[in-house]
Amino acid sequence: MKKLYPRVESGGGGDIRLFNTLSRRKETFVPLRRGQVSMYHCGPTVYDFAHIGNLRAYVFADILRRVFEYAGFAVKQVINITDVGHLTNDADEGEDKIEESAKRQGKSAKEITRFFTEAFHNDLFRINVNTKGTIFPKATEHIGEQIALAKTLEEKGYAYKTSDGIYFDTSRFERYGELGGINLQGLKEGARIALNSRKKNPADFALWKLSEESGKRQQEWESPWGMGFPGWHLECSAMAMKYLGKTFDIHTGGVDHIAIHHQNEIAQSECATGRPFVRYWLHSEHLRIEGRKISKSLGNTIFLKNLAGRGIRPLDYRYWLLTSHYRTPVNFTWEALQAAKNSLFRLQRLFIEELGGKDGGIAAGYAARFRNSLFDDLNTPEALAVLWQMVKDKSVKPDDKRFTLLNFDKVLGLKLGQLDGELKETVRKPMALDDLPPEIRLLTGERQKARAEGRWQDADALREKIAAAGFDIIDTPLGQRIYQRSGKK
Repeated sequence: MKKLYPRVESGGGGDIRLFNTLSRRKETFVPLRRGQVSMYHCGPTVYDFAHIGNLRAYVFADILRRVFEYAGFAVKQVINITDVGHLTNDADEGEDKIEESAKRQGKSAKEITRFFTEAFHNDLFRINVNTKGTIFPKATEHIGEQIALAKTLEEKGYAYKTSDGIYFDTSRFERYGELGGINLQGLKEGARIALNSRKKNPADFALWKLSEESGKRQQEWESPWGMGFPGWHLECSAMAMKYLGKTFDIHTGGVDHIAIHHQNEIAQSECATGRPFVRYWLHSEHLRIEGRKISKSLGNTIFLKNLAGRGIRPLDYRYWLLTSHYRTPVNFTWEALQAAKNSLFRLQRLFIEELGGKDGGIAAGYAARFRNSLFDDLNTPEALAVLWQMVKDKSVKPDDKRFTLLNFDKVLGLKLGQLDGELKETVRKPMALDDLPPEIRLLTGERQKARAEGRWQDADALREKIAAAGFDIIDTPLGQRIYQRSGKK
């Protein structure tokens, strides 16, 4: 099997260097096809809302796409939707997460996947992830491709059947563990992979799981081996190769995917095709909450919708993510997010109030530095530093600052050129406290106290009372701002 990847002349503007998990070093990106980039991003298992840690991976993927488009590449990208096959542990044991969620909520599997798929798309929209032209294939709609891939592996001698399914024999793939430098000798039973006496090797994984009792599951299909459902790893290989080809440019995901999921994708794909699967593997680091991992058992799971109660907008969260490099673990605190919100607010207010409405020219020196930062493995913290240096530089004309900021925002995705009505409200003159009706003045005071004491539900209830009286209240780094709706007396 060839290990070397085909190289062609780079297409697009300039050299982009990316840290390839496969080689464990930065490499200059060279596409398979001149001027084009093919990318696959591991998508969500749609049994629950995506939490803020999950969403970091998609902001990272979005920045990657935007950088390539900024450089002049055409991008074809796929984000899969896992709506079957993801079991509750890495040992191919336990219940399917979709089935488990359906039982818990008293709904059908289709109702669960439909609802949480829509919620995922809404979250991507709110954090301004560009999904134009993105392919979102669902595992349940590609069962035929998955069966065909598993059948090929069986026919080539890479798979074997047990009493509970068809398994991939990892001992047949010499390079298993190469991604991330995994030491197979140190992979012991009962560690990352639980004991399964049916497996030939601890690292072997299911390509197809057989139903214990036909008709008991909501999602199962006929196959050459019997009624069952695909293994979680199989879907990504099958769908990636269908839409991007047997070899494509980039595959992304979280660092938690390296040791098992992405190892398995490489093994099954390359054994089936005899070709290299992916040329550049990129992984984003974990996000922790107050120094602890995100876990339902710890009760610290935060969803995008939870940020609103603290007056944090999705774009504030996006900006905060950009202040850290994607390969750096980040620690979420409310104080850090508030600081990011304040910074973004200052930038938005400056853009609206001080930079006028006319575009000038590009600030070439700053643009070059901004571009170099992003082309160096997506260094967004450095790119933001360049942005603020340019904003504070009095030698750059306001019109040029405005035009350059709009250029930068093609990558940053902060929507500076399309600030919505609510954001514009934050920078216009609010009502003076003395001009408010006494009852509204009292309610706003109570709400401010509730927020200071961390009583967020009380603060939300007071906001609703104020809104019912015809007044809008917006939380900004300058404090509460109150506006009377037009037509209200």
